[in-house]
Amino acid sequence: MYRPVPTSTRGGVPTDSGDPVVTLDQVPCWSNAEFRYSYENEDPSNSYFPDPLASASGSEGNASGMVSKFPLDHEINSKIYLWRGDPWNLEVDAVVNSTNENLDEAHSSPGLHAAAGPGLAEECATLGGCRTGMAKVTNAYDLPARRVIHTVGPKYAVKYHTAAENALSHCYRSCLELLIENGLKSIAMGCIYTEAKNYPREPAAHVAIRTVRRFIEKQKDKIEAVVFCTTTSSDTEIYKRLLPLYFPRDKHEEEVALLKLPADVGDENGETTIDERKIRIKPLPNAKKSSPRVPQASVDLSVSNVGLTRSSSYLDAFLDPAFMSLIKDPDQRRREQWEKTAQAQTSWNFFKMLGYGDVAGPPLSPAEEYSLHSRYLAKANTLNLSEIAEMKIVYRGGVDSEGRPVMVVVGAHFLLRCLDLERFILHVVKEFEPLIQKPYSIVYFHSAATLQIQPDLGLMKRIQQILGRKHQRNLHAIYVLHPTFGLKSAIAALQLFVDNVVWKKVVYVDRLLQLFRYVPREQLTIPDFVFQHDLEVNGGKGLIVDPRTKYVYQRP
Repeated sequence: MYRPVPTSTRGGVPTDSGDPVVTLDQVPCWSNAEFRYSYENEDPSNSYFPDPLASASGSEGNASGMVSKFPLDHEINSKIYLWRGDPWNLEVDAVVNSTNENLDEAHSSPGLHAAAGPGLAEECATLGGCRTGMAKVTNAYDLPARRVIHTVGPKYAVKYHTAAENALSHCYRSCLELLIENGLKSIAMGCIYTEAKNYPREPAAHVAIRTVRRFIEKQKDKIEAVVFCTTTSSDTEIYKRLLPLYFPRDKHEEEVALLKLPADVGDENGETTIDERKIRIKPLPNAKKSSPRVPQASVDLSVSNVGLTRSSSYLDAFLDPAFMSLIKDPDQRRREQWEKTAQAQTSWNFFKMLGYGDVAGPPLSPAEEYSLHSRYLAKANTLNLSEIAEMKIVYRGGVDSEGRPVMVVVGAHFLLRCLDLERFILHVVKEFEPLIQKPYSIVYFHSAATLQIQPDLGLMKRIQQILGRKHQRNLHAIYVLHPTFGLKSAIAALQLFVDNVVWKKVVYVDRLLQLFRYVPREQLTIPDFVFQHDLEVNGGKGLIVDPRTKYVYQRP
């Protein structure tokens, strides 16, 4: 489906840049595409951050009885195109340029000004800039398109996630509104975000696709084609996976979308709604209901003064009952959440008394875990944590016997040193981030750590929450070398009271040779004392250790 487009020219003449002009009939239409994404075999690591976007129903249950928020509509699907390539070569009515507030050439979408010629920059300089979330239109000059619509995407920060979502949604909606205002019918839209503004790709794609869907639902007759253009393989894969959720092409895709759609798909325009900002109207205390009746005095008043004399009973007759319905007070919800937290802390304090740390607190929601992970990762990327890395508590290994990357954890190094735990957690998040995107394994050396204090279950729970649910799903196994009875008891407690998903993946390994069945020797950097401990515990049975290379051979 996404093969290179055959070379064509505009009127038999190539463009000034030498690139071929691509007409709309050469771009794959979504409704006619043969591609079908298989969600049954979906790799969870494909998702950039699925956690805050996960449906409330998750992947379990069925869709029976649920009504699709984006029902099958062949007419809408016929207007949608997905194309991997440079949008400046498309022969459409308008192309979208993602730029900054000053409409600078240096901050515009790559390749636009080179393809359009100097006239575009000169016209942009006369527009007086553009605000974030808004759009302005110019001529297209040397482009095959008729117009260029310039829009300014928002900066992204987890703290202002909703504001960024709505600003990005407004970018797409403003571009489509300008398209109609200028009497145009087809538009090519690249991904309106920049790496410099830190907007994650997959959340941006969700906003883009659902905003376009909602707009076309209202303006079917005025728009003929919307082309989603991608220039990277990662963006292409994201759009392939998400488009069926918002533009299902058959009943099967519509049913799958019921379980895969985000919990919040916005309002009728695709914008995120916030309960705390909804207007809440309560009836006046001791108000008596009376029949709606217009006061006689208001008949002779001007229109501008009518509102000043109408009684509340008159207004009641014109208010929508649905609008008057009450929602739970946000302050009351916060109080209930605080009470749950306090109750949880009281219930589990005995673990802290036993020296296992504080495992109190209710579980975090997917959005809360994602926010927590993002804050720690952003902070870790700005700090120099080399002193933690030099301790060799957590470091990258090679791959296991099935090719999964391995993270090595040395228990004795952690327990024997005085650590700044906050900096250590930041180091863990930074080291684990590249691995948790796909299936991986952990090797934990508990060698020579038997005389140390009990493990802090509260710290383990905190780290697990920060790493998030992608870590839970993609973790294949934790291989624990030289476990002790105390460690096994602690892991049993983790399984019961912290997480029965991650900690049930523990595989106990008594000998190094047994570990090498799961992870080849050459894929691990093993401290010297681990070999010594293995010889002391196992009495050297079946093993010979080369003191120079530290290579382990099996005795004949």
